[in-house]
Amino acid sequence: MSVNFIDIADYNTKDLKKVLLLAHQMKSGLVSPTPLLEKTVAMIFEKSSTRTRISFEVAIKQLGGTPLILNSDDMQLSRGEPIADTARVMSRYVDAIMIRALSHQTILDFSENAGIPIINGLSNLSHPCQIMADIMTIEENFNSIEGLTISWFGDSNNVLKSWIDAAMKFRFYLRIASPKRYQPDKHLVQEAIDVGAKIELFEDSRVAAQDANVLVTDVWVSMGDQEGTRLRDLRAYQVHKELFELARYDAIFLHCLPAIRGNEVTAEVIDGPQSKIIDQAENRLHVQKAIMCHLFET
Repeated sequence: MSVNFIDIADYNTKDLKKVLLLAHQMKSGLVSPTPLLEKTVAMIFEKSSTRTRISFEVAIKQLGGTPLILNSDDMQLSRGEPIADTARVMSRYVDAIMIRALSHQTILDFSENAGIPIINGLSNLSHPCQIMADIMTIEENFNSIEGLTISWFGDSNNVLKSWIDAAMKFRFYLRIASPKRYQPDKHLVQEAIDVGAKIELFEDSRVAAQDANVLVTDVWVSMGDQEGTRLRDLRAYQVHKELFELARYDAIFLHCLPAIRGNEVTAEVIDGPQSKIIDQAENRLHVQKAIMCHLFET
């Protein structure tokens, strides 16, 4: 694995599976590594956070380290200091940096200038830690993600981008159901298909849900987005009981949260027995611990 954890597409399947196995082992209590003893991990937040902040802070402490929480508005970055200067200086103070960034380029700039591991806690382009946690949750319910059908409902966003990345590394079938104007870039999808990913685009949500193993969605209006006509345009892609009933009898529902019940999903589904959103949120902790273990043990 790279010295950084920025995008799933950057890593080979063997290392990704190694991280997932370690995450399962730590969750079950089989191993309790402490690779961060006497180390400090800085966390930079350009966007507000609940799960990312709490899960990373707890993970760092459980691995023996010290978390340092930084709001970008309180740093010289907000006053125009070059990222290169900030990255080089921080590399002398801390042992790793996790960034929840408005722009993916910010994370790339840090990685190009810092001499320490950089972890993508979320950007406008991708959300790799979330998808690793999602895959872990799927493995808990189906043993393996290989051969399963994962159906995504809604527009193209950073979470879907990381699902497309994952489809290049794990042998599952990704269905994407969204209006044509909200579909992911065709070149991005084709590049994934060219290296072996099984991905298909749908405009009919009912067809995409048929016999699926996992139904996934996300908020239709994220922080920084303009609502515009999104709610109207995406209404037909809401995950509701009737749509869920088209999936396999043992299908599960995933949502990275926060969710808006009545928009992208109904309360009946997200609060129902086949919803795994709380397990999914918990697994951020275990996956992120495994990622940091891998970065500091290689």
